[in-house]
Amino acid sequence: LCLTLTHLVSIPVTHTSVNPAGSTGPALFADTAALDQLWLFWLAPILGAIMGAVLHRLMLADDDS
Repeated sequence: LCLTLTHLVSIPVTHTSVNPAGSTGPALFADTAALDQLWLFWLAPILGAIMGAVLHRLMLADDDS
């Protein structure tokens, strides 16, 4: 639902990018502070994936081992 809301509101108004790969090019060539914030746009999904994998392992771990 959050992604849908972002697409419906933010993209038409400010041309927000919700894809890290789509934000990298403009951040590299734009003369703004976007490059300073790009690291978080890449790091947050990676950390979320790692946390999801760890939680998945913990929740589905065998009790026999």
